[in-house]
Amino acid sequence: MSFQNKVAVVTGGASGIGEATARLLAARGASVMVADVTDDAGERVVAEIKSAGGAAAFHHVDVSDAASTQDLVDRAVATFGDLHLAANIAGIGQPPSRLHDMDEAVWDGIMGIDLKGVWLCMRAQLNYFLANGGGAIVNMASGAGLKATPGQPAYAAAKAGVISLSQQAALEYARDGIRVNAVAPGLIDTPAVASLPAEIRAQYAAGQPSGQLGRPVDVAHTVAWLLSDEAAYVSGTTHLVDGAWFQG
Repeated sequence: MSFQNKVAVVTGGASGIGEATARLLAARGASVMVADVTDDAGERVVAEIKSAGGAAAFHHVDVSDAASTQDLVDRAVATFGDLHLAANIAGIGQPPSRLHDMDEAVWDGIMGIDLKGVWLCMRAQLNYFLANGGGAIVNMASGAGLKATPGQPAYAAAKAGVISLSQQAALEYARDGIRVNAVAPGLIDTPAVASLPAEIRAQYAAGQPSGQLGRPVDVAHTVAWLLSDEAAYVSGTTHLVDGAWFQG
């Protein structure tokens, strides 16, 4: 699987699944625009990609802001000359809460980043792809968007929305040479999970069918395949990367 002569944008690229995806795409030849709200971490990822012989640049983006997402596409094209691939991975989690206890500001914040943010990124990307011969998009959903998850009403609703939005876009733009898919991870050992107390992480791992959490790179490999020419006839799908969690 090669991404030579391809340009990719990866939101949430400063850590976790986004970082793993940016590194993998760059290692396979893509020029990668790493986008995040965390500047120092994003610049570190870019520096490490470059030191390994890859091509990358960092751009600050707030995915909940329309002007910022459009600026990201414009900057990627200005930096690397084109845009072919997009991985919309930026997102935030939800503090555990039952629906009736949720604060409206928490709901709005999650929806603004996890769902509206994907739509805004896609809108800017689709406009470019429509004018320039097509492209491929992968959006980050979650197993929580497919299966009810206690204490996660806003997060689950947002991720279900990402799945539906991806399916809708895949159908509407199939004749324009644009593919859109979603990936739905289970519990992955991201920095957010790693920061939890050891006993909580152990409980999470014990609750997995495999007895362990997934790695960010496990998800990144699926994202990369969906963006690649090897998946040229794959669009409108949602790929679980969950170690059989969904079957439990």
